Amino acid sequence: MTDARYFTTTKKGEIFELKSELNSEKKEKKREAVKKVIASMTVGKDVSALFPDVVNCMQTDNLELKKLVYLYLMNYAKSQPDMAIMAVNTFVKDCEDSNPLIRALAVRTMGCIRVDKITEYLCEPLRKCLLDEDPYVRKTAAVCVAKLHDINASLVEDQGFLDQLKELLSDSNPMVVANAVAALTEINETSRSGNPLMEMNAQTINKLLTALNECTEWGQVFILDSLSNYNPKDEREAQSICERITPRLAHANAAVVLSAVKVLMRFMELMPSDSEFVTNITKKLSPPLVTLLSSEPEVQYVALRNINLVVQKRPDILKNEMKVFFVKYNDPIYVKLEKLDIMIRLANQSNIAQVLSELKEYATEVDVDFVRKAVRAIGRCAIKVEQSSERCVSTLLDLIQTKVNYVVQEAIVVIKDIFRKYPNKYESIISTLCENLDTLDEPEARASMIWIIGEYAERIDNADELLESFLEGFHDENSQVQLQLLTAIVKLFLKRPSDTQELVQQVLSLATQDSDNPDLRDRGFIYWRLLSTDPAAAKEVVLAEKPLISEETDLLEPTLLDELVCHISSLASVYHKPPSAFVEGRSAGFRRVPLKPDGSAAAAAAPVEETPQATVIPSQDSLIGDLLSLDLNPPASHTAPAAANVPSNVDLLGGGLDALVSEKVAHWAATRAAGAPAPAAGGGMGGGTSAGLLGDIFGITPTPSNYMPPKQVWLPAAKGKGLEVSGTFCRRAGRVSMELTLSNRAMQPMSGFALQMNKNSFGLVPAQPLQVGGTGRVEEL
Repeated sequence: MTDARYFTTTKKGEIFELKSELNSEKKEKKREAVKKVIASMTVGKDVSALFPDVVNCMQTDNLELKKLVYLYLMNYAKSQPDMAIMAVNTFVKDCEDSNPLIRALAVRTMGCIRVDKITEYLCEPLRKCLLDEDPYVRKTAAVCVAKLHDINASLVEDQGFLDQLKELLSDSNPMVVANAVAALTEINETSRSGNPLMEMNAQTINKLLTALNECTEWGQVFILDSLSNYNPKDEREAQSICERITPRLAHANAAVVLSAVKVLMRFMELMPSDSEFVTNITKKLSPPLVTLLSSEPEVQYVALRNINLVVQKRPDILKNEMKVFFVKYNDPIYVKLEKLDIMIRLANQSNIAQVLSELKEYATEVDVDFVRKAVRAIGRCAIKVEQSSERCVSTLLDLIQTKVNYVVQEAIVVIKDIFRKYPNKYESIISTLCENLDTLDEPEARASMIWIIGEYAERIDNADELLESFLEGFHDENSQVQLQLLTAIVKLFLKRPSDTQELVQQVLSLATQDSDNPDLRDRGFIYWRLLSTDPAAAKEVVLAEKPLISEETDLLEPTLLDELVCHISSLASVYHKPPSAFVEGRSAGFRRVPLKPDGSAAAAAAPVEETPQATVIPSQDSLIGDLLSLDLNPPASHTAPAAANVPSNVDLLGGGLDALVSEKVAHWAATRAAGAPAPAAGGGMGGGTSAGLLGDIFGITPTPSNYMPPKQVWLPAAKGKGLEVSGTFCRRAGRVSMELTLSNRAMQPMSGFALQMNKNSFGLVPAQPLQVGGTGRVEEL
């Protein structure tokens, strides 16, 4: 029978039975009982009550039974630290056993039991095991040092275990070397000193490279990772290391392959890019990367994310391997999208024909998200490969003719970018795009179409009618569409001012008076002021020449890319983020930097100057000064020059906004000349000041110097046990004041309460002791 029978029992109240079996004189019965205990522990049952009985079973020569007892101890020792001390003598005794397996098992278990009292007894056995004659014991002890460092770092340093660990780097057994490297790497990552523990020199490197060929795959990964931190003295040493690492590219384990790629990519930076050696390494890197794509989907995805970095850094490595990135029908969506991204990065004039053929086929699939990405990829190819832009546009037009709604909308979005990249080249297709105007229901597509109409308004006869159709449901549109519509109509007005005055007046009114979107309102006011005062400046701002876009915009920033290449085969290469962005406690001020091609190797952990971050809460001076000392007096007005191509006799805002401004100015001037008293705040002219004039024109009532906002309840009576606190802030004689009203909502008099000013984000503190008035108001702060 198999051991599965231990997991099928449904008996209840078996603790007592197990207790008696564990204390049985028969070895076979005792072993069966321990197996039952381990099975119960595995499925989640609490068998901690059997702790002393299981510990008594440690005194045995049976290796299987001893392993089971040690497994039980590792699980329950932390919850029973006092009873775990009972096992210490057995551990110490087992560390001197003649059987190396038992010695290794004992020292490994002591390292896994995270109990301080046991840790004190671990030091001497561990020291002996680090010098043990058997390599299996030494390699186990090496890992145990890292575990002990995690429990008590100062103990490891005081006992000299780190020096013994460094000596194991010169061990004759490759597995011991690999485990020593792994332990030192682990300790180095958690150490706060910041100084690397491994002193990488030519002698150490030679020993690591020798051990690389004989240790297990995970040992190879640790050794390769440590080699990636080494800075060769010169180009010859870098070439020598690369030659000895290259055979690892043929390894069956993907982690080993990617680790080898990481080392080679980093060392290639030290050599001239046109050297024959770099060319040979580039050819050797291609086949192993392609082989990784024949693995299961999860491994494929990790490989593709790493390949994405490699392609951005050195596109020549996979420039002839486009076909392996073609999408298969049964690929998961995450693999498809990653392949699509790499296809675009590898696209060039020689392979664009087959790339477009593939992308056009992808655009007919049933997966809507993938189809959208494929259509967008065609647009990116048009922007990247200028010689084939016409073929890409033709492909997009073919897709638009399919009349599939989401395909058409994505095509319009990317065609907008193509217009930006190639101005005055493909405008002949605008009429085709306008035919699909009624089918657009996605904000990005509608915004793109509106941008096209506004940008080429002078070439579209009915541009005003098309844009006016969007105004009918202006307030129901997405903010992105509203902003684009506002700008497009202003463009249209500046290009054809004679017949679009009512339209621009309508959109400015909608944007500034009827909208609660601050971005839209601010842009509307800016356009309003530009058109009212300086049409020439408006034309320079709104119709300014736009910078060309390029495919390079989605590439990683060079310094980030260099850092991520140093982290190939880790999570950083999958997230495309530096470790400091997602690993807690990882210092963001230090990072590995690539080697310099001039032979001067950069430090593996070079300090990076921290960019000063903007403070979340401004200082008192800056904030209060900005908020409460606003200078509302406008600069002196000046006569604006007339805009080119805009007739001087045309009222820019169609007798609407300009007339409103003129009327308000005239009324204000007449009122002041007659010596009439200024209207009260909120009464139309905002106190008769120029600031009030502006506020009246724009529908904004300025705050007078003695204005006090209404009080709000800060502490309801229900929470204040009958005491209600309401208050507000105001300015008096140039100083900030806070006025409080304390109201007794209880049924009896109150006494014995106090007021205290806590720290606040504005940095406000009382300027003098609190003054309480007759009505209980706290007046001046």
